[in-house]
Amino acid sequence: MTPTGADGADRAGDPGVDRGGDHRADRGRDPDGRPRQQRPRDALGRPLPFGAQGVEPIPEEALPPLETLARARELIDSGRAFGAHEVLEARWKAGPDSERDFWQGLAQLCVALTHHARGNAVGATRLLERGAERLAGYSGPKHGFAVAEFIDEVRATIGQQTKAAKPASQTESESAD
Repeated sequence: MTPTGADGADRAGDPGVDRGGDHRADRGRDPDGRPRQQRPRDALGRPLPFGAQGVEPIPEEALPPLETLARARELIDSGRAFGAHEVLEARWKAGPDSERDFWQGLAQLCVALTHHARGNAVGATRLLERGAERLAGYSGPKHGFAVAEFIDEVRATIGQQTKAAKPASQTESESAD
């Protein structure tokens, strides 16, 4: 029997399709057994069908701190906040425990931007607050990165979506107060 996906398409050649037995080698794992990216993704991190043209994958190796921050900024500025999250996630997993909240908080803010770009206001708000809470201990710059300014930038972006999502009647009644 040929494996098929939820859409009924033939998935016999797709890595990761359960064909019975142990096919871990087919599931995009490195020699140590860690999962690796295989499916193409769009700019917002959503998986695309195998064979589709996606954005260039983000290398899974951690960059040094300053390069991590520069690359994350480039990705955010080009509309790829999910990619920025992946760069930051690699750094937090490779970095010292003492910096975990810093890298994880920045990654969560990037996921908030991703949710915002996908139209998920609730997810955007939740991840914004989680990220800001993790970064609360960093009042000044860290690795030359202005943490408070970035939180404000993400808040402003998410706030724009929140205002746009309000019903017209609610917006009108608020402005009348």
